Amino acid sequence: MSYTVVIFGASGDLTARKLILALFELHRKERLPRPMRIVGFSRTPMSDADWRKKLEESTRTFLKEAFDPALWETFAPLVHYHAGDIENSESFISLEQRLRQLESEGSEDGGNRLYYLSTAPQFYAHAIEQLGNAGMSSESEGNSRRVVIEKPFGTDLESARKLNESIHRVFAEHQIYRIDHYLGKETVNNVLVFRLANTIFEPVWNRNYIEHIQITAGEDGVVGRRAPYYEKAGVLRDMFQNHLLQLLTLTTMEAPSRFEAQAVRDEKVKVLRAIRAMSPNEVERNTVRGQYRTYRNEAGVAPGSLVATFGAVKLMIDNWRWKDVPVYLRSGKGMSCRTTQILIQFRQPPHIMFQGHSPSTHPANRLLIQIQPAEGIQLHFLTKVPDTEMKMRLTEFNFNFSNSFKGELPEAYQRLLLDAILGDASLFARSDEVEAAWDIIDPIQKTWDSDRLGDPDFYEIGSWGPGAAAKWIEQQGHHWFDLCPIV
Repeated sequence: MSYTVVIFGASGDLTARKLILALFELHRKERLPRPMRIVGFSRTPMSDADWRKKLEESTRTFLKEAFDPALWETFAPLVHYHAGDIENSESFISLEQRLRQLESEGSEDGGNRLYYLSTAPQFYAHAIEQLGNAGMSSESEGNSRRVVIEKPFGTDLESARKLNESIHRVFAEHQIYRIDHYLGKETVNNVLVFRLANTIFEPVWNRNYIEHIQITAGEDGVVGRRAPYYEKAGVLRDMFQNHLLQLLTLTTMEAPSRFEAQAVRDEKVKVLRAIRAMSPNEVERNTVRGQYRTYRNEAGVAPGSLVATFGAVKLMIDNWRWKDVPVYLRSGKGMSCRTTQILIQFRQPPHIMFQGHSPSTHPANRLLIQIQPAEGIQLHFLTKVPDTEMKMRLTEFNFNFSNSFKGELPEAYQRLLLDAILGDASLFARSDEVEAAWDIIDPIQKTWDSDRLGDPDFYEIGSWGPGAAAKWIEQQGHHWFDLCPIV
Protein backbone atom coordinates (compact mmCIF):
# COMPACT_ATOMS: atom_id res chain seq x y z
CA MET A 1 0.00 0.00 0.00
CA SER A 2 1.46 3.35 -1.06
CA TYR A 3 0.79 6.81 0.38
CA THR A 4 0.76 10.19 -1.34
CA VAL A 5 0.47 13.60 0.31
CA VAL A 6 -0.58 16.32 -2.15
CA ILE A 7 -0.02 19.85 -0.87
CA PHE A 8 -2.04 22.57 -2.60
CA GLY A 9 -0.39 25.94 -2.08
CA ALA A 10 3.04 24.32 -2.11
CA SER A 11 4.95 27.56 -2.57
CA GLY A 12 3.31 29.19 0.48
CA ASP A 13 4.74 29.94 3.89
CA LEU A 14 2.78 27.26 5.77
CA THR A 15 4.17 24.52 3.54
CA ALA A 16 7.82 25.43 4.13
CA ARG A 17 7.48 26.55 7.74
CA LYS A 18 5.29 23.74 9.10
CA LEU A 19 4.28 20.94 6.71
CA ILE A 20 7.61 19.99 5.17
CA LEU A 21 9.37 20.36 8.53
CA ALA A 22 6.83 18.00 10.10
CA LEU A 23 7.13 15.45 7.30
CA PHE A 24 10.94 15.66 7.40
CA GLU A 25 10.90 15.03 11.16
CA LEU A 26 8.52 12.08 10.75
CA HIS A 27 10.92 10.74 8.12
CA ARG A 28 13.80 11.10 10.58
CA LYS A 29 11.84 9.16 13.20
CA GLU A 30 10.99 6.50 10.58
CA ARG A 31 7.27 6.98 11.22
CA LEU A 32 6.14 7.75 7.67
CA PRO A 33 4.47 4.73 6.07
CA ARG A 34 6.20 3.44 2.95
CA PRO A 35 6.23 3.82 0.07
CA MET A 36 5.58 7.53 0.54
CA ARG A 37 5.63 10.46 -1.84
CA ILE A 38 4.97 14.19 -1.30
CA VAL A 39 3.65 16.16 -4.26
CA GLY A 40 3.50 19.96 -4.24
CA PHE A 41 0.98 21.84 -6.37
CA SER A 42 0.98 25.60 -7.01
CA ARG A 43 1.09 28.10 -9.87
CA THR A 44 4.83 28.83 -9.62
CA PRO A 45 6.65 27.02 -12.46
CA MET A 46 9.22 24.65 -10.93
CA SER A 47 10.73 21.27 -11.58
CA ASP A 48 11.06 18.55 -8.95
CA ALA A 49 14.70 19.54 -8.51
CA ASP A 50 13.82 23.22 -8.12
CA TRP A 51 11.30 22.55 -5.37
CA ARG A 52 13.60 20.14 -3.58
CA LYS A 53 16.34 22.77 -3.57
CA LYS A 54 13.96 25.47 -2.33
CA LEU A 55 12.69 23.24 0.46
CA GLU A 56 16.21 22.20 1.43
CA GLU A 57 17.16 25.85 1.85
CA SER A 58 14.08 26.71 3.93
CA THR A 59 14.40 23.57 6.05
CA ARG A 60 18.08 24.30 6.68
CA THR A 61 17.15 27.86 7.72
CA PHE A 62 14.44 26.73 10.15
CA LEU A 63 16.37 23.83 11.71
CA LYS A 64 19.75 25.61 11.81
CA GLU A 65 22.39 23.30 13.36
CA ALA A 66 19.82 20.49 13.73
CA PHE A 67 19.62 20.12 9.94
CA ASP A 68 21.11 16.82 8.76
CA PRO A 69 22.28 16.97 5.09
CA ALA A 70 22.65 13.20 4.88
CA LEU A 71 19.11 12.68 6.11
CA TRP A 72 17.82 15.22 3.61
CA GLU A 73 19.39 13.21 0.80
CA THR A 74 17.15 10.29 1.77
CA PHE A 75 14.08 12.54 2.12
CA ALA A 76 14.43 14.55 -1.10
CA PRO A 77 13.55 11.65 -3.46
CA LEU A 78 10.11 11.51 -1.81
CA VAL A 79 9.40 15.09 -2.92
CA HIS A 80 7.83 15.95 -6.29
CA TYR A 81 6.26 19.03 -7.82
CA HIS A 82 3.46 19.73 -10.29
CA ALA A 83 2.71 23.25 -11.51
CA GLY A 84 -0.96 24.14 -11.90
CA ASP A 85 -3.75 26.56 -11.11
CA ILE A 86 -6.55 25.76 -8.64
CA GLU A 87 -8.96 27.70 -10.87
CA ASN A 88 -8.05 25.68 -13.97
CA SER A 89 -9.78 22.30 -14.38
CA GLU A 90 -7.12 21.16 -16.87
CA SER A 91 -4.52 21.50 -14.12
CA PHE A 92 -6.37 18.91 -12.05
CA ILE A 93 -6.64 16.52 -14.95
CA SER A 94 -2.90 16.75 -15.51
CA LEU A 95 -2.28 16.41 -11.75
CA GLU A 96 -4.36 13.22 -11.68
CA GLN A 97 -2.31 11.83 -14.57
CA ARG A 98 0.91 12.71 -12.75
CA LEU A 99 -0.26 11.07 -9.53
CA ARG A 100 -1.27 7.91 -11.36
CA GLN A 101 2.15 7.79 -12.95
CA LEU A 102 3.93 8.17 -9.61
CA GLU A 103 1.66 5.61 -7.96
CA SER A 104 2.24 3.06 -10.72
CA GLU A 105 5.98 3.33 -10.12
CA GLY A 106 5.66 2.42 -6.44
CA SER A 107 2.58 0.24 -6.19
CA GLU A 108 0.18 -1.66 -8.42
CA ASP A 109 -2.86 -0.99 -6.24
CA GLY A 110 -2.98 2.81 -6.61
CA GLY A 111 -2.68 3.60 -2.94
CA ASN A 112 -3.92 6.18 -0.43
CA ARG A 113 -3.96 9.94 -0.98
CA LEU A 114 -4.12 12.86 1.40
CA TYR A 115 -4.94 16.25 -0.15
CA TYR A 116 -3.77 19.13 2.02
CA LEU A 117 -5.36 22.54 1.30
CA SER A 118 -2.57 24.91 2.32
CA THR A 119 -4.22 27.75 0.40
CA ALA A 120 -6.11 30.94 1.19
CA PRO A 121 -9.58 30.10 2.63
CA GLN A 122 -11.42 31.59 -0.37
CA PHE A 123 -10.02 28.74 -2.51
CA TYR A 124 -11.20 25.86 -0.29
CA ALA A 125 -14.58 25.26 -1.92
CA HIS A 126 -13.19 25.73 -5.43
CA ALA A 127 -10.33 23.29 -4.87
CA ILE A 128 -12.75 20.72 -3.46
CA GLU A 129 -15.04 21.12 -6.49
CA GLN A 130 -12.11 20.66 -8.89
CA LEU A 131 -11.03 17.49 -7.09
CA GLY A 132 -14.54 16.14 -7.50
CA ASN A 133 -14.81 17.10 -11.16
CA ALA A 134 -11.50 15.37 -11.89
CA GLY A 135 -12.66 12.19 -10.16
CA MET A 136 -9.97 12.52 -7.51
CA SER A 137 -12.21 12.10 -4.45
CA SER A 138 -13.65 8.65 -5.15
CA GLU A 139 -12.45 5.84 -2.91
CA SER A 140 -12.19 2.18 -3.75
CA GLU A 141 -11.41 -0.79 -1.55
CA GLY A 142 -7.98 -0.26 -0.03
CA ASN A 143 -7.51 3.16 -1.65
CA SER A 144 -8.49 6.08 0.59
CA ARG A 145 -8.96 9.71 -0.43
CA ARG A 146 -8.79 12.27 2.40
CA VAL A 147 -8.67 16.05 2.48
CA VAL A 148 -7.17 18.28 5.19
CA ILE A 149 -8.64 21.78 5.52
CA GLU A 150 -6.89 24.51 7.47
CA LYS A 151 -8.67 27.06 9.64
CA PRO A 152 -10.51 29.37 9.43
CA PHE A 153 -13.41 27.09 8.58
CA GLY A 154 -15.87 29.80 7.69
CA THR A 155 -16.23 33.25 9.20
CA ASP A 156 -19.61 32.65 10.86
CA LEU A 157 -22.24 29.94 11.17
CA GLU A 158 -23.78 30.61 7.76
CA SER A 159 -20.47 30.49 5.87
CA ALA A 160 -19.38 27.38 7.79
CA ARG A 161 -22.60 25.62 6.81
CA LYS A 162 -22.19 26.60 3.17
CA LEU A 163 -18.60 25.36 3.17
CA ASN A 164 -19.65 22.08 4.78
CA GLU A 165 -22.37 21.66 2.16
CA SER A 166 -19.98 22.29 -0.72
CA ILE A 167 -17.41 19.85 0.67
CA HIS A 168 -20.00 17.16 1.36
CA ARG A 169 -21.02 17.24 -2.30
CA VAL A 170 -17.58 15.83 -3.09
CA PHE A 171 -16.24 14.13 0.05
CA ALA A 172 -18.01 12.08 2.72
CA GLU A 173 -17.56 13.26 6.31
CA HIS A 174 -15.16 10.42 7.13
CA GLN A 175 -12.82 11.74 4.40
CA ILE A 176 -12.66 15.30 5.78
CA TYR A 177 -10.02 16.39 8.29
CA ARG A 178 -10.51 19.94 9.62
CA ILE A 179 -7.25 20.78 11.31
CA ASP A 180 -6.61 22.90 14.40
CA HIS A 181 -2.91 22.76 15.28
CA TYR A 182 -3.70 23.27 18.99
CA LEU A 183 -5.09 19.73 19.10
CA GLY A 184 -1.73 18.33 18.02
CA LYS A 185 0.15 19.76 20.98
CA GLU A 186 1.38 17.17 23.46
CA THR A 187 0.10 19.17 26.42
CA VAL A 188 -3.38 19.44 24.91
CA ASN A 189 -3.50 15.68 24.43
CA ASN A 190 -2.26 15.33 27.99
CA VAL A 191 -5.43 17.04 29.28
CA LEU A 192 -7.44 13.92 28.46
CA VAL A 193 -4.81 11.56 29.86
CA PHE A 194 -4.48 13.62 33.04
CA ARG A 195 -8.25 13.68 33.58
CA LEU A 196 -9.28 10.23 32.47
CA ALA A 197 -6.31 7.99 33.25
CA ASN A 198 -5.90 9.08 36.89
CA THR A 199 -8.59 8.09 39.36
CA ILE A 200 -7.53 10.75 41.89
CA PHE A 201 -8.86 13.58 39.67
CA GLU A 202 -12.02 12.30 38.01
CA PRO A 203 -14.10 12.14 41.26
CA VAL A 204 -13.53 15.87 41.91
CA TRP A 205 -13.85 17.02 38.28
CA ASN A 206 -17.36 18.45 38.64
CA ARG A 207 -19.53 21.21 40.09
CA ASN A 208 -19.27 19.83 43.64
CA TYR A 209 -15.57 20.60 43.92
CA ILE A 210 -14.71 23.07 41.16
CA GLU A 211 -15.70 26.71 41.61
CA HIS A 212 -14.76 28.00 38.15
CA ILE A 213 -12.43 27.40 35.19
CA GLN A 214 -10.20 29.89 33.38
CA ILE A 215 -8.73 29.24 29.92
CA THR A 216 -6.26 31.90 28.77
CA ALA A 217 -4.41 32.24 25.46
CA GLY A 218 -2.23 35.33 25.64
CA GLU A 219 0.10 36.53 22.90
CA ASP A 220 2.80 39.08 23.62
CA GLY A 221 3.10 40.03 19.95
CA VAL A 222 0.89 42.60 18.26
CA VAL A 223 -1.06 42.26 15.02
CA GLY A 224 1.61 43.87 12.80
CA ARG A 225 1.55 42.66 9.21
CA ARG A 226 -1.55 40.53 9.84
CA ALA A 227 -3.70 43.67 10.18
CA PRO A 228 -5.62 43.18 6.88
CA TYR A 229 -6.63 39.68 8.03
CA TYR A 230 -7.25 40.75 11.61
CA GLU A 231 -9.56 43.58 10.58
CA LYS A 232 -11.90 40.93 9.16
CA ALA A 233 -11.39 38.38 11.93
CA GLY A 234 -10.82 39.91 15.35
CA VAL A 235 -10.02 37.93 18.46
CA LEU A 236 -13.26 35.92 18.55
CA ARG A 237 -12.87 34.41 15.10
CA ASP A 238 -9.09 34.13 15.42
CA MET A 239 -8.87 32.40 18.81
CA PHE A 240 -12.21 31.67 20.50
CA GLN A 241 -14.20 29.78 17.86
CA ASN A 242 -11.43 27.24 17.37
CA HIS A 243 -8.56 27.10 19.88
CA LEU A 244 -10.28 28.16 23.10
CA LEU A 245 -13.47 26.20 22.53
CA GLN A 246 -11.40 23.13 21.69
CA LEU A 247 -9.57 23.47 25.01
CA LEU A 248 -12.93 23.95 26.75
CA THR A 249 -14.36 20.75 25.29
CA LEU A 250 -11.33 18.65 26.26
CA THR A 251 -11.44 20.08 29.79
CA THR A 252 -15.16 19.52 30.36
CA MET A 253 -16.28 16.62 28.16
CA GLU A 254 -17.50 13.32 29.54
CA ALA A 255 -15.26 10.27 29.21
CA PRO A 256 -15.90 8.52 25.89
CA SER A 257 -16.31 4.76 25.95
CA ARG A 258 -13.06 4.42 24.00
CA PHE A 259 -10.44 6.70 22.46
CA GLU A 260 -11.81 6.54 18.96
CA ALA A 261 -12.61 9.42 16.62
CA GLN A 262 -16.39 9.12 16.58
CA ALA A 263 -16.72 8.59 20.34
CA VAL A 264 -14.37 11.47 21.26
CA ARG A 265 -16.04 13.92 18.88
CA ASP A 266 -19.51 12.90 20.05
CA GLU A 267 -18.61 13.97 23.60
CA LYS A 268 -17.08 17.26 22.44
CA VAL A 269 -20.22 18.15 20.51
CA LYS A 270 -22.38 17.38 23.56
CA VAL A 271 -20.44 19.98 25.57
CA LEU A 272 -20.76 22.64 22.86
CA ARG A 273 -24.50 22.06 22.56
CA ALA A 274 -24.88 22.35 26.34
CA ILE A 275 -23.35 25.85 26.45
CA ARG A 276 -26.00 28.41 27.28
CA ALA A 277 -26.90 30.74 24.41
CA MET A 278 -26.70 34.48 25.06
CA SER A 279 -28.98 37.34 24.05
CA PRO A 280 -27.42 40.74 23.18
CA ASN A 281 -28.11 41.94 26.74
CA GLU A 282 -26.41 38.85 28.16
CA VAL A 283 -23.44 39.38 25.84
CA GLU A 284 -23.02 42.85 27.33
CA ARG A 285 -22.99 41.40 30.85
CA ASN A 286 -20.92 38.29 30.17
CA THR A 287 -18.14 39.56 27.89
CA VAL A 288 -15.41 42.21 27.78
CA ARG A 289 -14.11 43.58 24.49
CA GLY A 290 -10.68 45.25 24.39
CA GLN A 291 -8.19 46.76 21.97
CA TYR A 292 -4.54 47.59 22.57
CA ARG A 293 -4.12 51.32 22.46
CA THR A 294 -1.92 51.55 19.35
CA TYR A 295 -3.88 49.05 17.22
CA ARG A 296 -5.44 51.78 15.07
CA ASN A 297 -1.92 52.92 14.12
CA GLU A 298 -1.09 49.56 12.49
CA ALA A 299 -0.78 49.59 8.71
CA GLY A 300 -4.00 48.30 7.16
CA VAL A 301 -6.23 49.11 10.14
CA ALA A 302 -9.24 51.32 9.41
CA PRO A 303 -9.41 54.67 11.23
CA GLY A 304 -11.56 54.30 14.31
CA SER A 305 -11.61 50.50 13.98
CA LEU A 306 -13.70 48.75 16.63
CA VAL A 307 -12.08 45.34 16.06
CA ALA A 308 -11.27 43.60 19.32
CA THR A 309 -7.70 42.47 19.96
CA PHE A 310 -8.70 41.22 23.43
CA GLY A 311 -11.72 39.31 24.59
CA ALA A 312 -13.00 37.79 27.81
CA VAL A 313 -16.12 35.62 27.75
CA LYS A 314 -18.05 33.87 30.50
CA LEU A 315 -19.79 30.68 29.40
CA MET A 316 -22.13 28.40 31.33
CA ILE A 317 -22.49 24.69 30.56
CA ASP A 318 -26.00 23.49 31.33
CA ASN A 319 -25.48 19.85 32.21
CA TRP A 320 -25.30 17.85 35.45
CA ARG A 321 -21.50 17.94 35.74
CA TRP A 322 -21.00 21.68 35.23
CA LYS A 323 -24.27 23.35 36.26
CA ASP A 324 -23.51 26.84 37.72
CA VAL A 325 -19.73 26.53 37.18
CA PRO A 326 -18.59 29.52 35.08
CA VAL A 327 -15.95 28.94 32.42
CA TYR A 328 -13.97 32.08 31.61
CA LEU A 329 -12.23 32.27 28.23
CA ARG A 330 -9.65 35.01 27.66
CA SER A 331 -7.33 35.86 24.79
CA GLY A 332 -5.50 38.92 23.55
CA LYS A 333 -2.72 40.41 21.49
CA GLY A 334 0.03 42.55 23.03
CA MET A 335 -0.36 40.83 26.40
CA SER A 336 2.15 40.65 29.23
CA CYS A 337 3.58 37.38 27.94
CA ARG A 338 2.93 34.45 25.64
CA THR A 339 1.01 31.80 27.51
CA THR A 340 -1.77 29.28 26.98
CA GLN A 341 -3.06 27.79 30.21
CA ILE A 342 -6.04 26.12 31.84
CA LEU A 343 -6.76 26.98 35.48
CA ILE A 344 -9.06 24.75 37.54
CA GLN A 345 -10.08 26.69 40.65
CA PHE A 346 -11.38 24.36 43.34
CA ARG A 347 -13.86 25.34 46.03
CA GLN A 348 -12.92 26.24 49.59
CA PRO A 349 -13.27 23.51 52.24
CA PRO A 350 -16.76 23.57 53.76
CA HIS A 351 -15.31 24.50 57.15
CA ILE A 352 -12.00 26.17 58.12
CA MET A 353 -11.15 24.71 61.53
CA PHE A 354 -7.87 26.54 62.15
CA GLN A 355 -8.23 29.61 64.32
CA GLY A 356 -7.39 32.89 62.60
CA HIS A 357 -7.80 31.48 59.12
CA SER A 358 -10.68 32.07 56.72
CA PRO A 359 -11.41 31.65 52.99
CA SER A 360 -10.55 35.31 52.48
CA THR A 361 -7.01 34.91 53.83
CA HIS A 362 -6.00 31.75 51.98
CA PRO A 363 -6.83 30.71 48.41
CA ALA A 364 -8.39 27.34 47.75
CA ASN A 365 -6.60 24.58 45.85
CA ARG A 366 -6.06 25.15 42.16
CA LEU A 367 -4.67 23.18 39.28
CA LEU A 368 -2.76 24.86 36.46
CA ILE A 369 -2.24 23.09 33.13
CA GLN A 370 0.35 25.00 31.14
CA ILE A 371 -0.17 24.29 27.44
CA GLN A 372 2.67 26.51 26.22
CA PRO A 373 5.41 27.51 26.89
CA ALA A 374 7.03 25.79 29.94
CA GLU A 375 4.65 22.91 29.29
CA GLY A 376 3.59 21.21 32.49
CA ILE A 377 1.15 20.92 35.37
CA GLN A 378 1.10 22.60 38.78
CA LEU A 379 -1.06 21.67 41.75
CA HIS A 380 -1.40 24.44 44.35
CA PHE A 381 -2.32 23.38 47.88
CA LEU A 382 -1.97 24.66 51.45
CA THR A 383 0.71 23.37 53.84
CA LYS A 384 1.80 24.36 57.32
CA VAL A 385 4.84 26.60 57.62
CA PRO A 386 7.38 24.78 59.86
CA ASP A 387 7.95 26.08 63.40
CA THR A 388 4.84 28.28 63.45
CA GLU A 389 1.46 28.29 65.17
CA MET A 390 -0.49 26.73 62.32
CA LYS A 391 0.59 29.33 59.82
CA MET A 392 -0.25 28.16 56.30
CA ARG A 393 1.03 28.98 52.85
CA LEU A 394 0.32 27.92 49.29
CA THR A 395 2.73 25.26 48.04
CA GLU A 396 3.19 23.74 44.58
CA PHE A 397 3.60 20.30 43.11
CA ASN A 398 5.29 20.74 39.73
CA PHE A 399 5.42 18.50 36.69
CA ASN A 400 7.40 19.87 33.77
CA PHE A 401 7.72 18.08 30.44
CA SER A 402 11.25 19.32 29.80
CA ASN A 403 12.47 17.96 33.15
CA SER A 404 10.71 14.62 32.86
CA PHE A 405 11.27 13.75 29.21
CA LYS A 406 14.39 14.04 27.11
CA GLY A 407 14.37 16.05 23.89
CA GLU A 408 12.06 18.73 22.60
CA LEU A 409 8.32 18.23 22.39
CA PRO A 410 7.25 17.38 18.82
CA GLU A 411 5.66 20.10 16.73
CA ALA A 412 1.88 19.79 16.57
CA TYR A 413 1.78 19.23 12.82
CA GLN A 414 3.81 16.03 13.17
CA ARG A 415 1.08 14.29 15.14
CA LEU A 416 -1.76 15.70 13.05
CA LEU A 417 -0.21 14.96 9.67
CA LEU A 418 0.60 11.39 10.64
CA ASP A 419 -2.91 10.85 12.01
CA ALA A 420 -4.43 12.19 8.79
CA ILE A 421 -2.18 10.01 6.64
CA LEU A 422 -3.12 6.93 8.67
CA GLY A 423 -6.82 7.82 8.90
CA ASP A 424 -7.22 8.65 12.60
CA ALA A 425 -9.64 11.61 12.88
CA SER A 426 -9.74 11.77 16.71
CA LEU A 427 -7.98 15.15 16.84
CA PHE A 428 -9.84 16.74 13.93
CA ALA A 429 -13.11 18.67 14.00
CA ARG A 430 -16.33 17.19 12.63
CA SER A 431 -18.86 19.29 10.70
CA ASP A 432 -21.40 19.45 13.53
CA GLU A 433 -18.63 20.39 15.97
CA VAL A 434 -17.57 23.35 13.81
CA GLU A 435 -21.15 24.54 13.41
CA ALA A 436 -21.87 24.18 17.14
CA ALA A 437 -18.82 26.32 17.92
CA TRP A 438 -19.95 29.04 15.51
CA ASP A 439 -23.42 28.87 17.06
CA ILE A 440 -21.82 29.96 20.35
CA ILE A 441 -19.56 32.67 18.92
CA ASP A 442 -21.92 34.22 16.36
CA PRO A 443 -24.26 36.01 18.82
CA ILE A 444 -21.25 37.45 20.66
CA GLN A 445 -19.58 38.63 17.45
CA LYS A 446 -22.80 40.20 16.16
CA THR A 447 -23.31 42.10 19.39
CA TRP A 448 -19.70 43.27 19.40
CA ASP A 449 -20.09 44.44 15.79
CA SER A 450 -23.25 46.42 16.58
CA ASP A 451 -23.33 50.08 17.58
CA ARG A 452 -24.67 49.37 21.07
CA LEU A 453 -21.26 48.78 22.72
CA GLY A 454 -19.33 51.83 21.52
CA ASP A 455 -15.53 51.82 21.66
CA PRO A 456 -13.71 48.77 23.05
CA ASP A 457 -11.89 49.10 26.35
CA PHE A 458 -8.32 50.17 25.57
CA TYR A 459 -5.25 48.62 27.21
CA GLU A 460 -1.51 49.12 27.08
CA ILE A 461 0.78 46.68 25.28
CA GLY A 462 2.52 44.49 27.85
CA SER A 463 -0.45 44.39 30.24
CA TRP A 464 -2.97 41.64 30.96
CA GLY A 465 -5.66 43.42 28.96
CA PRO A 466 -8.04 46.23 29.87
CA GLY A 467 -8.68 47.09 33.50
CA ALA A 468 -12.37 46.53 32.79
CA ALA A 469 -11.71 42.80 32.44
CA ALA A 470 -10.18 42.61 35.92
CA LYS A 471 -13.07 44.59 37.46
CA TRP A 472 -15.60 42.47 35.59
CA ILE A 473 -14.35 39.15 36.98
CA GLU A 474 -13.83 40.62 40.46
CA GLN A 475 -17.49 41.66 40.53
CA GLN A 476 -18.29 37.96 40.15
CA GLY A 477 -16.10 37.06 43.13
CA HIS A 478 -13.09 35.79 41.19
CA HIS A 479 -9.65 36.97 40.04
CA TRP A 480 -7.71 36.30 36.87
CA PHE A 481 -4.69 34.06 37.29
CA ASP A 482 -2.09 36.46 35.86
CA LEU A 483 1.26 34.71 35.96
CA CYS A 484 3.80 34.45 33.19
CA PRO A 485 5.32 30.96 32.95
CA ILE A 486 8.99 30.49 33.79
CA VAL A 487 10.53 29.05 30.64
